[in-house]
Amino acid sequence: MADQDLVLGNPGLALGQSHDLVISEDHGLGLGQRHGLVLGHPHDHDLGLGQAHSHDLMLGHSHESQLVLGHHHHHHDHGHDDGEELALGHSHDPDQDALAAQNHDLGLSDNHELALADTHDLGVDHNLDQLSVDQEQDLALGLTQEMLQGQLVVPQVLQARAVIVNPDHQLSVGQEFADVKSCRRAIRDAAIACHFEIQTVKSDKTRFTAKCSAEGCPWRIHAAKLPGVPNFTIRTIHETHTCNGINHLGHQQASVEWVASSVEERLRENPHYKPKEILEEIHRMHGITLSYKQAWRGKERIMAAVRGSFEEGYRLLPQYCEQIKRTNPGSIASVYRNYDDNCFQRLFISFYASIYGFVNACRPLIGLDKTVLKSKYLGTLLLATGFDGDGALFPLAFGVVDEASDENWIWFLSELHALLEANTENMPRLTILSDRQKGIVDGVDFNFPTAFHGFCMHHLSESFRKEFSNSVLVNLLWGAAHALIAIDFEAKILEIEEISPEAAFWIRRIPPRLWATSYFEGTRFGHLTANIVESLNNWILEASALPIIQMMEYIRRQLMTWFNERREASMQWTTILVPSAEQRVSDAIERARGYQVGRANEAEFEVVSSHEGSVIVDIRNRCCYCRGWQLDGLPCAHGVAALLSCRQNVHRYTESFFTVANYRKTYSQTIHPIPDKSLWKESSESNQNGENQIAIVVNPPKSLRPPGRPRKKRVRPEDHGRVKRIVHCSRCNQTGHFRTTCAAPV
Repeated sequence: MADQDLVLGNPGLALGQSHDLVISEDHGLGLGQRHGLVLGHPHDHDLGLGQAHSHDLMLGHSHESQLVLGHHHHHHDHGHDDGEELALGHSHDPDQDALAAQNHDLGLSDNHELALADTHDLGVDHNLDQLSVDQEQDLALGLTQEMLQGQLVVPQVLQARAVIVNPDHQLSVGQEFADVKSCRRAIRDAAIACHFEIQTVKSDKTRFTAKCSAEGCPWRIHAAKLPGVPNFTIRTIHETHTCNGINHLGHQQASVEWVASSVEERLRENPHYKPKEILEEIHRMHGITLSYKQAWRGKERIMAAVRGSFEEGYRLLPQYCEQIKRTNPGSIASVYRNYDDNCFQRLFISFYASIYGFVNACRPLIGLDKTVLKSKYLGTLLLATGFDGDGALFPLAFGVVDEASDENWIWFLSELHALLEANTENMPRLTILSDRQKGIVDGVDFNFPTAFHGFCMHHLSESFRKEFSNSVLVNLLWGAAHALIAIDFEAKILEIEEISPEAAFWIRRIPPRLWATSYFEGTRFGHLTANIVESLNNWILEASALPIIQMMEYIRRQLMTWFNERREASMQWTTILVPSAEQRVSDAIERARGYQVGRANEAEFEVVSSHEGSVIVDIRNRCCYCRGWQLDGLPCAHGVAALLSCRQNVHRYTESFFTVANYRKTYSQTIHPIPDKSLWKESSESNQNGENQIAIVVNPPKSLRPPGRPRKKRVRPEDHGRVKRIVHCSRCNQTGHFRTTCAAPV
């Protein structure tokens, strides 16, 4: 090192995490008021070029200003006498503490750059001899023109990890391993734990030789296979290291396989363990910094072993369908493939417990929805759900297709019609809610010609919101949808027209008989939406990222839990109606106390109130002029007033699926568990009864999911073909962009 270099410690000086390098403006160096260099551990030491403080180590200078290496830790004993000093220049303070450090360098090199090498610890080397510079020699800091202009060059700080001895990964001559893989794995783990990297010299079925990858380091190990057995044993090992360990953040042996084995136990306990958390755990335990991709690939490798691969899921689909039908008799489980290449095409599953509950106790109302799979291969999950007596979703059938095309929706609805027809003598007249995609409309018209098919208001309002971005208009749209009579509906539309004629025109393009309660011919029982995916968002999206069998098992377990929990909860109910219906009837009874009732005959009544006027009620046909009774299936306040006036039991005039008895019937059947896939082959062979069955081969779809983050917001069918609004820039008066994104020159 040249005369201009200052070296402290052997070999280095450690700087804490909050150590500051301060070059004060008083010294005329032109370096600004304060330049902070923060490295290492959380102490409060300062390395300063500035005024001397108490307990500071000073480097004297021929001018008034001084170069000061000091700290603000008052009363800290570093294990040195006051006589251990670093004196530079003609004068120094004998009361300054000695500065000593371990394994760090501070130097001003020949090109006058300040180089700092950061390692692990800030420590005082008790064996460090007193460092002094002959007072007869002046220290020339050699300030260059660049330093005078405030350009202080600090090279990149590298992290070094010295070789250590880890008792848990001690290797010794004669140590045996089950096979060569176990041998290589043990040597790899020892290299990672002891902070050095290895280079394979020879590796085959009978021997394995490796050495330290550092140039000139003598560490070397040789293992060989024992005769007659697959075991390997260490024959020779040179345990001495002359290298300084690793001088970078990663590790050559920290492969994806090693990452997988390191976090396998944690992932089996918590499958939601994130790659970011894996990175933090490995850095905390081993001091190794890995890339996000390595952590993600390591997690995927373990998850594939735990849940099975995506390819295996498609291959086992025929056996899975057989297991569903075997464990849940009466269920429907069918897989379809392309006969040209045996690639997966469609899957339809409906459990008998769901079929029985819907046909015998649920409202004749079905919602249709879909969600895109987030797995390795492209696909879409189609859902058909009913609604139980308490208003909760009641999943009826599931379909998995390669895409949500019109053809696939028609197929799904034909399967749905087949299962309902097979399980009921008289097909009920259904009300179906969906986003009215063309394939759904065609499928409903063909398979359920008598059904009432309406818009799901969630889909419709979201499209309206995208178009006009006005919450007031959206609220008025919902008010129009909820209006029970045509007069109230038209009033809401007029309010929208006063605010935005374009919005009113947009709404009038859609026939009100498809979405407005006052014009809709079917009975929706108060349900205007069928946003199934949003309602099941807590778990359906998580299931959609799994392999296909694991996804269906995730859904089956959720349904099994729901059936059991709701069945047990209903056993505690003591009322005639389910809780939600009981509450609505109680509210209607309370409101009915303020009505005056006049009776025309045994069935017809006139109900009068000061704020609503006169309303006609027919208790025989269970209808009211306000249409609330016939639309909801529960007596409205007017109907309740009429029933109470003639001493009738209000509960007898509610629809049967609102009763607790029917609710218990809805969940009376059980969704049974399915055995582990390791037992499928055995159970299939026992059911064949000697008959030869040709194994069906199902390959994964040909289309993989494209890279990148999947779209979170679904594209609504009603958005297709929609003309986008033309935006205008108020800065350049051009169209196609806003003022904030305008790139025109000023």
